[in-house]
Amino acid sequence: MRGAVLSLWLSLALCCWVLCWAGGVEGQDTARVQTQVRQAGPVAHERDMEEDREEVMMDDPGVEVEENKPKKKKSPEEVEAARAKKAAEREAKAKKQKAPKSPKATKAPKKPKATKAPKATKAPKATKAPKATKAPKKPKATKAPKATKAPTATKALKVTKPKVTKASKTTGRKDEGLKPVAKKPTLEEEEEKLLIELGWDRLIPPVTPKEPQEPGQDRRPSGPTPPSTGSKTLTEHDQDYWDAKPDRERTTTEVIMYVPEETTMPPMPWYEEYDYADLAAKKLEEEAEKARKEKEEKVERLRKMWEEEEEERLRQIPLHAESKKCPPLGLESHRVDDDQLLASSQSHHGFSAQRGRLNMQSSGDDEGVYGGAWCAEPEENNHWFEVDARREVEFTGVIVQGRNSDTAEDFVSTFHVSFSNDSREWTVLHDGYAEWLFYGNVDRDTPVMVQFDWPIVARYIRILPQSWNGSLCLRAEVMACQLPSSFRSENEVHPTDDLDYRHHNYKDMRQMMKVINEECPNITRIYNIGKSSAGLKMYAMEISDNPGEHQTGEPEFRYTAGLHGNEALGRELLLLLMQFMCKEYNDDNPRVRRLVEGVRIHLVPSLNPDAYELAYEMGSEMGNWGLGHWTEEGYDIFQNFPDLNSVLWGAEDRGWVPRIVPNHHIPLPENFLNGSVALETKAVINWMERTPFVLGANLQGGEKVVAYPFDMQRPPKAAGTLGSRRGSRPGMDHEMNEETWARMQRQNGDALRETADDTMFRWLAMSYAHSHLTMTETQRGSCHTDDISGGQGIINRANWKPVVGSMNDFSYLHTNCFELSIFLGCDKFPHESELPLEWENNREALLSFIEQVHRGIKGIVRDMEGKPLANATISVEGIKHDVKTAAAGDYWRLLNPGEYRVMARADGHTPQTRLCMVGYDSGATPCSFALAKSNWDRIKQIMDLHGKRPIRLVTKAPPQAGSDISGGAIGSMNTTKTDTGGRTADSQNAKNLRRLRLMRLRQLRLRRLRANLSTTTTVATTTTTQAPTTTAELVTESTTSWYDSWFPVESLYTEPTQAEILTEIQEVEPTQDYTFDYKFDDY
Repeated sequence: MRGAVLSLWLSLALCCWVLCWAGGVEGQDTARVQTQVRQAGPVAHERDMEEDREEVMMDDPGVEVEENKPKKKKSPEEVEAARAKKAAEREAKAKKQKAPKSPKATKAPKKPKATKAPKATKAPKATKAPKATKAPKKPKATKAPKATKAPTATKALKVTKPKVTKASKTTGRKDEGLKPVAKKPTLEEEEEKLLIELGWDRLIPPVTPKEPQEPGQDRRPSGPTPPSTGSKTLTEHDQDYWDAKPDRERTTTEVIMYVPEETTMPPMPWYEEYDYADLAAKKLEEEAEKARKEKEEKVERLRKMWEEEEEERLRQIPLHAESKKCPPLGLESHRVDDDQLLASSQSHHGFSAQRGRLNMQSSGDDEGVYGGAWCAEPEENNHWFEVDARREVEFTGVIVQGRNSDTAEDFVSTFHVSFSNDSREWTVLHDGYAEWLFYGNVDRDTPVMVQFDWPIVARYIRILPQSWNGSLCLRAEVMACQLPSSFRSENEVHPTDDLDYRHHNYKDMRQMMKVINEECPNITRIYNIGKSSAGLKMYAMEISDNPGEHQTGEPEFRYTAGLHGNEALGRELLLLLMQFMCKEYNDDNPRVRRLVEGVRIHLVPSLNPDAYELAYEMGSEMGNWGLGHWTEEGYDIFQNFPDLNSVLWGAEDRGWVPRIVPNHHIPLPENFLNGSVALETKAVINWMERTPFVLGANLQGGEKVVAYPFDMQRPPKAAGTLGSRRGSRPGMDHEMNEETWARMQRQNGDALRETADDTMFRWLAMSYAHSHLTMTETQRGSCHTDDISGGQGIINRANWKPVVGSMNDFSYLHTNCFELSIFLGCDKFPHESELPLEWENNREALLSFIEQVHRGIKGIVRDMEGKPLANATISVEGIKHDVKTAAAGDYWRLLNPGEYRVMARADGHTPQTRLCMVGYDSGATPCSFALAKSNWDRIKQIMDLHGKRPIRLVTKAPPQAGSDISGGAIGSMNTTKTDTGGRTADSQNAKNLRRLRLMRLRQLRLRRLRANLSTTTTVATTTTTQAPTTTAELVTESTTSWYDSWFPVESLYTEPTQAEILTEIQEVEPTQDYTFDYKFDDY
C-alpha cells in the first residue's frame, strides 16, 4: 500500500517536472524572441534603406495592391499625408459634428477579438506538434485590458489596424491547406502579448504619439516602411521556415512589429505640426468670429450714430449740465412791491401774502398786526403763493423758509411749482415722469434753496404747498434772470465807476486793501486796531494827504462796518469807497481831493471778521437772520460797550452834573474791562481813546433808516426822588439845580431819549438819508412794518429799538465823536449782482456825510506863550455837553448854523469866553482861545487841606507884604501851616461861623420886610442860640469825599454842612480877585 502511494507521488512529481521544463523552454524561446525584436528594429531599418522598394514582398497581396496603386501616382510621403488628412477629417467629424457618436470610435479595438475565436485556432489540432496545445495559454496575456487599449490610445491606428487583420484573414483563407496558416491567431495573440510586455501600449499617449518612438525611428522617412529581406527568404522556403520554431517566431514578430511603425508613428509629428484635425472647426470658428465682429462693428456704428444724434438734440434743447444761477428777484430787498404778491388765502390780517418775504421779522406778538410769514387759511383745500415779475423772466429756483416766531414751529415740507404767462392757465413743473415734488424746510429759520434743471421763461410763478409742519406758513424768495431787452428794468444797473463789485472774504479783503495801498501809497496807510477772538486782524485803512500822522486842525473821521458778520453790504461799500477815492484822487477829482487833504479818514470794513467768514461760507440768501450776527464768543459787539447812560442819568437825578459828574468823557466803570467784554470791543475802545475822532458812523443792515442816539431809553424818574441831599429843602432847589429840576419835571411822565445835541444829530442823520437815492422813499413802508421814520428816513434809536450799552452812546459820552448807525437795506447779505445798484444808491450819501465833519466851529487852545493846551474843556452855552482838546490843543465842535457863546477852560488857566458865529457856508468857523495862567494851582493846594472842599475866602483887608495875592488870611494860614497846624483851622472855622450868622440875619430881615411881617428879638435869640450847637457839630463832623460813592444814601438832616455854608457865602459876598466859575472837571 505504501509502495502504491509512493509511486503515485513520484508520478505526479515527474509530471510536474515535465510541465515545468516545458514552461522553461517556452520562456527561453520568448526571451529570445524579445531580444530579436529589440535588434530587429534598427537592423531592418538599415536593410530597408539599402534595398530597393520594388523588391518588397508582403504576406498579404491585398495590402500590397492597396499600397502599390498610390505608388504609381504619388510618392510615399504624399500618400501618407493624404491618409493623415483623411484621418484628421474623420476624427474632427467624430469629435465636433458627431459628438454623440464619439464613444463608438472606441469600439474599434473589438476587431482584434475576432481573432480570439476558437474556430481560428482549430488549425493546430491537425498538426502533430505538441506545442499547439499551448495556444490556450497565450490568450491569458490578451485578457489583460492593456492589450485591447493599445489601438484606442492612438486613434491613428484606426485606419491601418483593420487592414492588417484583414490581411491575416485573407491569408488564412488563401493558404488553408498550409500548416503555418493555422497558427495565425496565435501570432496575433503573441503580438498583443509582446506589445504588453514591451510596454508599447503605455508608451503611445492619446494626444502626443511622438513619445513611444524609438531612437532609430526618428530618422525613418514619413512614407511606408518596406519589409526586410528576411521576410522574403522565409516565404521562399516555407518548409524550412515552419520546421524551425525559433526562426518562425522571429520572422513573424518582425513583420508584426513594423505595422504600428508604418501606420502610426511617422505621421504623428507632421500631423501635430500642421494641425489638420481642426481645419473644419477653425473654419467654423473663423466664420463665427467674423460674424461676431461684423455684429460688433454694426453695434458700434449704431452707438456712434445715436450719440451724435443725442448730442445734436441736446444742443437744440436748452438743457444745462449745471443749473443756471440767477440773482434774487427782490422779495427780501423789497424791490418787489406788495401788489406783486398774492396768495390763495390768509389766516388773519397779520399774515397776508405781503408778509411772505424771505427773512421777514415779526413784531414779537404772534397775534399782532405784523406776522413773521404768510399763513394760509386752514380750511382751504387749494393753497398757493404767487409772485408776479411784471415781465417775462427766467425762473431758475426758489428759496423757502418757515415762520419767524418764538413759540410756533411752522414751515412747509414739500411743494410743487407752477408757471403761467397770463395767471389763468398754469403748468406744473414736470420732471419727465410726474409732477416735480420739491423738499422744503426742516426747521423754521434755515432757508432752503431748490433749483430747476433748466430755466423756465414765464411771468408768474406759484409755490403749491403739499405738506407742512404745524400751520401752513411760508417765507420765500424767487431766483430769476432778466431777459435781454431794449428796455431797462429796475434790476439792471450800469454803474459809471470801474470797481470790483463782488463779495470779498478775509483773504480777498486784505489783498484788495493791499492793491489800493500800492496804487495810492502817498494817501493811504493800512494798519490794524486789534485782533478778533479767533486771531484775525481787524484791518483799517487811513486816507489822508499825510497818512500816519495827525495834523493840527485836521479833523478825524471814521466809517466802521461788519459789527455783525452777516451784514455784508457795509463791508463791500467801504471797500468800494477805498477804490473810488484812490481812483478819483489820481484823476484829480476836486471834491475827493478836498476830502483827502482836509480830513483824516479811517475806514474799517470788518470789526467782526470771524462771524463774516461763517456767513460768507453759507453764501448770499442762505444764511438766516442770526447766522454770523455774534462773535465767536457769542457777543454782539454793538451792544457790548459800557453803560454810561445810567451813570449820567443817575448823577443828573441827584444834581451832581456838572459839579461832581461831568456831562462828557465819563470814565469807564471800575473793572469793566475785566468783565464780560469781547476782545473786539476792547480793541475798539482803545482805538477810540487814542484817536480824536469828531464824527463817525457804523454801517449795519436789516432795515433802511438812519438811527441817532440816544440808543438807550431812560426810565421814568421815581416819584419823590430829588437830585441831591438838599431835596428836602425846597427853598434851595431853584438856586442849586433849577434848570435840571425843571427839565426833570417836564420829563417826569416820559422817558428821556434826546441828547443835548439832538438837533445836531438830526441834521447829521438827514444829511445821509436825503443824499441816499431811495432811503426817503417810505411809501412802501419799512422792511418789516409800516414806515417808522415819518417819511424822513431817520429815527431816534431809543424811540425805535432801544438797546443798552450801544457803541453810539458810548462814543458820545466817553469821547468827542458823534456817531450814528446807518441801516443800508432790508437784505443783510445781498447778491453780488445787487452791489452796483447799492453803490449807486449810497455813493453820494457816503461822501456827503464825510463833509459834515466841517460843520460847526474849530480852533486851537493855547496859553499866553503860544503852547497848545491839551485836555482843555470847550463848553457851549445852552448845550450841556462839552468836548476836550486833543494833544495838539486843537478841537472841533459840531454845531448847526447860529450864534454861540463858547468858553474854554484849562487847569491852571483863567477861563475865557468868546462869541462864535456858525454860518451856512461850507467849512467850520475858526474859534481859537489864548488862556492866561491863574493861581488855581495854589487854590487846589488849600483845598487839599480841607478834604478837597471848595473854599472861597473873602476879606476886605489889603494884601500885606509877603502875603499871597488872595489876601492876608490865606497868607497867614500858609505861614502858620507848619507851626500851629490845627489851631489855625479852628480859628478860621470860627470866623466863618460868625460870618454865617450875620448873613442869615440879613436874609431873615429881608424876608420879613417883603412879607410885611413885624420883627421880634426872638429871631436873633434863636439864631444866636443855635450857633454853639452848630459849631460843635462842625468841629466833630467827619467828612467824606464825594468820589467815595456816586450814589450815597439820602439823609434828611437839616443842619447845613460846611460846603453849604461856603456856597451861601459865594452867593452873597462878591469874590475879590477871582473871576471864574468853579467846575469839578477843572481839577
